[in-house]
Amino acid sequence: MFLEERQEEILKILNENGKVLVKELAEKFGVTEDSIRKDLGSLEMDGKLKRTYGGAVPVREKLQMAEANKRRMLDVEAKRKIAATAVKIISPNDFVYLDISTISIAMAEILSKCEFPCKILTSMVDVLVMLARNPKIDLIFAGGKINRSRDGFSDGMNLEFISSFRPDITFVGLVAADLKKNSLSVNYTYEGIHKKKILEIGRKNYIIAESRKLGLEASYCFAGFEKVFGIITENKPPAEILEIAEKRNVKIIN
Repeated sequence: MFLEERQEEILKILNENGKVLVKELAEKFGVTEDSIRKDLGSLEMDGKLKRTYGGAVPVREKLQMAEANKRRMLDVEAKRKIAATAVKIISPNDFVYLDISTISIAMAEILSKCEFPCKILTSMVDVLVMLARNPKIDLIFAGGKINRSRDGFSDGMNLEFISSFRPDITFVGLVAADLKKNSLSVNYTYEGIHKKKILEIGRKNYIIAESRKLGLEASYCFAGFEKVFGIITENKPPAEILEIAEKRNVKIIN
């Protein structure tokens, strides 16, 4: 394994586990502990992690927040269009789960002015702040250990909490959705485990995703389309995707 590949793998392990240990990394990659220390030192100089005694932890809060803010600035108009379409699906007294997604923030902005009663469960901080102002919404917040780069909670405590609920509708964000390969995927394991649980508890599940994500695959596949009722996107996909979606009994909504 090349040096660059090893360092990329170290960052992946760090993002999944929240920390790395020199001794464990040395055993995993079959190199000396000194080599791992040099890797961590190089990655720290690049601002990608913070070294600690015996290992390393994720980068400081300001950089994590910068990552979250960067995602919010991508495809802004597409996200607003998807959010507007998704909100129309919600009926009075529905119980809704809003996933950790920048599209969920756009949905919350609309729902903050909602005139009919509904119940909403979320693990996302910005969604909580927006919806807490609307007395029509019965709001439930699922906390745990904060992931600042995701602006929300997706750890074990959070997972256990949401497992007890049965929302009428869930809106799930992701990195990639490939109908051909029957793959819903994200970049990190902890995200995928969380989203898989959402699909299990929801009675009717919708994927909320920009059209550019259709036909792509990320590094961790957390589920297929078996429990997905529909995909909400901003543009009508090509005929080939529509045909596959129909065969999988997945509605494409735009």
